[in-house]
Amino acid sequence: MLLFGSLAAAQSPRKGGYIENIALCNGSDRTSLTARIDGCTAFIASGQGTTRALAIAYNNRGNAHTAKGDIDRALQDFDQSIRLDQSSARPFNNRGAAYLRKGEYDLALKALDEAIKLNPNYARAFVNRARVYLRKNEYDRAAKDFEEAIRLEPNLEGAWSGRCWTRAILGSLQAALEDCNKALQSWPNDAATYDSRGLIHLKMGQADAAISDFSSALRADPKLASALYGRGLARLKRGDKTGGDADMSAARTIQAGIDDDFTRYGVRNSN
Repeated sequence: MLLFGSLAAAQSPRKGGYIENIALCNGSDRTSLTARIDGCTAFIASGQGTTRALAIAYNNRGNAHTAKGDIDRALQDFDQSIRLDQSSARPFNNRGAAYLRKGEYDLALKALDEAIKLNPNYARAFVNRARVYLRKNEYDRAAKDFEEAIRLEPNLEGAWSGRCWTRAILGSLQAALEDCNKALQSWPNDAATYDSRGLIHLKMGQADAAISDFSSALRADPKLASALYGRGLARLKRGDKTGGDADMSAARTIQAGIDDDFTRYGVRNSN
C-alpha cells in the first residue's frame, strides 16, 4: 500500500524530510527494513497525514516488522491500521498472516475471513487462509482456497506450490505433480515446491526421484524438516538404513511429531 496517493490530501509538507519519509515508508527492494520502519514512524509522528494515509503507514510499518520477525509489534500496527480504516482488506490479510506465524490459527482465520469479505478478489488472502487450513489439517478447504487464488491471480507465487502440496496429501498425485512442475517453471529455487514434489514421488514409489527432490529442497533450506524426513523414508526404501535413520533423526530434532505428520500425509515408516 502506497502513501503517495494520499499525499495530495495531506497537509502541505513543511519539513524537509516529509517526502523522504513517505518514500521510505512505501519501501522498495533496496530500502532496508529498519529504514522503512523509521520512515513510517517519522511520518506518523509528523501529524501531517490524513487518516487514510496514517492507516497505510501503520500497515506498511507492520509489514516491515513482520519481515523482521517482530510479530507482536506487527500486530499492534495492523490493529491500529484497522482502527483508522476498517474498509481496507490489506491490514486484515496482514494481521491474519501474522497470527498464522504465531500459530494462533483461529484468530488468523477470523482476520482472513474479514479480508476476503471486504475484497472477494483478494488472491493473497485466499493463499494465506489456505495455509491456515493446512496447519489445521483441513486439506479439502485448503485445496479450494488455493484453487480460488489461482483462478483470481494465476501467477501468484505460492499458490501453485501450495495446491501441489495439498493435492499430494490428498492423493491426487498426477494433478499435484503438474502443479509442482508449473511452480518450478517460474520459481525454480523454491524449497517448498521441491519438498512437495518429493512427497509425490515418494507416494508414487519413485525413491530415486524423491531423494533428488528432497535433496534439492534441502540445498535451499537445510533445516526443512519435512524434506529431511521424506528423504530418510526414501533412503530406507532404497535399503540405505544408515542414511535414512540419520535424516529422520535430524528431522525429529527440528520438528517434534513429524512421524505423525507423515502418517497423516499417507506415508508410513514400515522399517
